[in-house]
Amino acid sequence: MHIATLSFPVLVALIVVALAFDLLNGLHDAANSIATVVSTRVLKPHYAVAWAAFFNFIAFLFFGTHVATTVGTGIVGSSIIDAQVIFGALMGAIIWNIITWVMGIPSSSSHALVGGLIGAGTAKAGLSAVVWGGVINTALGIVLSPALGLVLALVLVLIVAWASVRSTPLQVDRRFRKLQLVSASLYSLGHGGNDAQKTMGIIAVLLYSQGMLGPTFHVPLWVVLACQAAMGIGTMAGGWKIVHTMGSKITRLTPPQGFCAETGGALTLFMATHLGIPVSTTHTITGAIVGVGASRRMSAVRWNVASSIVVAWVVTIPAAALVGALFYWLTQLF
Repeated sequence: MHIATLSFPVLVALIVVALAFDLLNGLHDAANSIATVVSTRVLKPHYAVAWAAFFNFIAFLFFGTHVATTVGTGIVGSSIIDAQVIFGALMGAIIWNIITWVMGIPSSSSHALVGGLIGAGTAKAGLSAVVWGGVINTALGIVLSPALGLVLALVLVLIVAWASVRSTPLQVDRRFRKLQLVSASLYSLGHGGNDAQKTMGIIAVLLYSQGMLGPTFHVPLWVVLACQAAMGIGTMAGGWKIVHTMGSKITRLTPPQGFCAETGGALTLFMATHLGIPVSTTHTITGAIVGVGASRRMSAVRWNVASSIVVAWVVTIPAAALVGALFYWLTQLF
């Protein structure tokens, strides 16, 4: 696709839609960053979202753009990207996010976007459009990120229990109320570092397809700042239905357990972001919360709630792909 085939107003409109998705991502996934710190009553909800939004925004200072490169060029071939494919991908992700948000289901915004890209790209060029290496890595992330979050959270629970053996319950509670502010910050940093980059990748590959980035794919600074800001604003808007699901319906948390869940999830996100794998913050924190709950006893986890979330994970990519393909086909009518 050549730059002359896409007018400036259409380009701007698509960037605005991409930033709207990013804002919705922040709103949809705000619960991932703040559910534990709210459910343990360490912070009131409005303070918690402001705390999370700040660390969402400054994440670009700590991470590169490896995830943006994966999303921009590693899910579908950049050669088939055009305005219709980007529009279809974004609408697939946005529609699925709205559906799951309204229903209070903590599904993955990341995998909704990946699904939308696959659906719109396949609708245009068939399965040859798919970059299977990137898709397989993303699929592995679906399985490995919650598993790693669960294992790390379990290990942290054991470490915390050993370190606190000589402390009174009141001392432990006070200590970890302060430490939870640190762990919530780390998780919000990981959330902003991994999730905002998905939208950066979409905008950057659109600009690249129009010849605006030169011969080499990269993410301009203004795109980085715009995406981090949109995610921060979305997080400020909150996502209270999903906060309730993540913070209390899966299992009840104490401040030490909240610290372990957030820290285990944050470490998982840091590793994935460093490797350029677009994982789900939802998957990661859910795995960590389940791990913390199971460390007490298996019955402490409401497995029916956790299993319904898993179903949403499995359905997200194909559902968003179908919506993405439908919107791509709709653009062909005009």
